[in-house]
Amino acid sequence: MKKKTLGILGGVGPLATMYIGEMVVRRTDAVRDQDHLNMVITNNTDIPDRTEFILDRTKADPVPPIIADTKRLATAGAELIVIPCNTAHTFYREIAAASPVPVLNMIEETVTQAEREGARTLGILATDGTIASGVYQDACRRAGMEPVIPESAIQQDVMTVIYDQIKAGRPADPATWERIDRHMAGRGCDRIVLGCTELSVVKRELSLGTRYLDSLRVIAEAAITACGHRLKEE
Repeated sequence: MKKKTLGILGGVGPLATMYIGEMVVRRTDAVRDQDHLNMVITNNTDIPDRTEFILDRTKADPVPPIIADTKRLATAGAELIVIPCNTAHTFYREIAAASPVPVLNMIEETVTQAEREGARTLGILATDGTIASGVYQDACRRAGMEPVIPESAIQQDVMTVIYDQIKAGRPADPATWERIDRHMAGRGCDRIVLGCTELSVVKRELSLGTRYLDSLRVIAEAAITACGHRLKEE
């Protein structure tokens, strides 16, 4: 299989962009520089907030600049693209149809991984926009899994962690996360998707256990194999 150059369409958000780049490097089976993926990365922080647009269509539309960045990445040599933003996948069909090169689907890859791990009841921690769009809930149902979303007060805690802590450059508050964790455990979730890439940072900061399925890691590993490389054994 010919090895492909990976494009990371970033800035959504900036820390998640840097984190997935590191994750791809760390999860690739390599012993020297030349064994790693070729990557081109954008960090376009001018892309409008995806959740704001989903909840209020009078806000700035993030889709045109995302599509423009797929073309910018392809011009720079990308042959396959990942977008480290779950919420942006609300518009996956439109983006993928306009992109000059294939775009991996983070939602589908993550739900497929949950299915491989035997999940039957899948908790979903994500932005208000992702929850409102129903992309994870729909994917779960297609896979025969029951989706579980947080109650409103806990969803507010999730948004606090994402926007007021990680996106703001602050560490995740352990007490806030403990409330989230207790709530989702009480709902009977056998796996919990970290369905926002800022929450992938929380997984590292707070050393979350294997019950949490990290969507950023899932898409990083899918990108490695899709580009013709092997995953590092753990």
